[in-house]
Amino acid sequence: MSILDRENTLVEKITFAIEKAKTLGATAVEASGHVAKATDIQIRMGQVENLEFHQDKNLNVNVYFGKSKGLASTTDFDEKALIQVVEKACAIAKYTQEDPANGLADKQLLAWDYQDLDLYHPWDVEVPEVIAQMIDCEKKALASDKRLINSDGLSFHSGSALHIYGNSNDFIGHYATTSHSLSCSLVAESNGNKERDYDYTVNRVPEKLVAFNDIAKSAAEKTIRRLDARSLSPRQVPVIFVPQLARGIFSQFIAGVSGRNLYNESTFLLNKLNQKIMPDWLSIHEDPFILQGMASSPFDAEGVKPKPRNVVKQGVLQGYVLGSYSARRLNMQTTANAGGIHNLLVDNSGLSFDELVKQMYKGLIVTELLGHGVNLVNGNYSRGAAGFWVENGEIAYPVHEITIAGNLTDMLLGITAIANDVDKRGAIQTGSILIDHMTVAGM
Repeated sequence: MSILDRENTLVEKITFAIEKAKTLGATAVEASGHVAKATDIQIRMGQVENLEFHQDKNLNVNVYFGKSKGLASTTDFDEKALIQVVEKACAIAKYTQEDPANGLADKQLLAWDYQDLDLYHPWDVEVPEVIAQMIDCEKKALASDKRLINSDGLSFHSGSALHIYGNSNDFIGHYATTSHSLSCSLVAESNGNKERDYDYTVNRVPEKLVAFNDIAKSAAEKTIRRLDARSLSPRQVPVIFVPQLARGIFSQFIAGVSGRNLYNESTFLLNKLNQKIMPDWLSIHEDPFILQGMASSPFDAEGVKPKPRNVVKQGVLQGYVLGSYSARRLNMQTTANAGGIHNLLVDNSGLSFDELVKQMYKGLIVTELLGHGVNLVNGNYSRGAAGFWVENGEIAYPVHEITIAGNLTDMLLGITAIANDVDKRGAIQTGSILIDHMTVAGM
């Protein structure tokens, strides 16, 4: 059965829950639901370690009695269960304190008309065929170099989901999504030292995944490159973060300009609106409407219609990342980011990765980060790391067992250039970033 076959049923359940809450005296109601199904496969060393077919469903009800709120959820869509969950939400609301920021999103901001973003491309997975491909890829990868001694396995996922949101302002919206992925992780050994690396592919459309053999080959090459790594003595040097890790730097920026951290005054970017926080040449754009985009959405978790916008323009912070509640706490308007950001596109300098390395000339390329040493309140940043040392604009040797440290305020302002090797596999799309200096030391 297609996930779309559940659409009318789920709309009926959401509508029923909203109407029931209104009869119990709720002054406002919102309900969201989803149904999902997926196939997950893990193989390692030629054997299937895990094979799962799973389905799940969920319905959440938020009720408001004035400015008091109650929330309850259920995985049972039977009418009796829906009545019970609404009654529980109402009972909770009657015992909670009023909060002036509570309430539905403003009616005029809702996505009364929204477009199809082409996010739904189901895959009728032939499990035996996929397993055979995965085993063959792993076998070829391990045979490509005798130093590849083990596999951490290949993981496959194919899933689809239907998302529905409605509220007592007579809004109801729904859309379906799919996500397909494959990852491969390998282990190599040289001179008694072992290293691990991986690669992966993910897309809404199965035909747009990188070929399984190419992912396994890339994982093998990346793992071999890390052998015979050295440590480094303490120094301050320029640092390049490859795209997968550069995304993490910008996710810390997003956390710093997000509602909860702002109204709790627990961010290094407090009161930075309309101030310079990045270099003059750098802008960051949010586009919710990229067709087949991994973070595209016709409306946010409150039914609000998002808009393409500049979050940063020529280095200046243009706006925060807010839902309705946090916006009211800040005396602002929602930015349609209840539930997260939508396709954050980071400008690049038009340089290839090799040109970025040549521009750095001497310094560190970071390809792996360890630990969670980020203090969002003051911006202090310290992580375990591994990667490659660069001399004379060329990679000289791999490095491991090091730490890198700095402060996010200085790191964002210190972005010297961004390569055009943009990674489009997540909500934040960026190329490799070059930061003018950070402190590096052996662990």
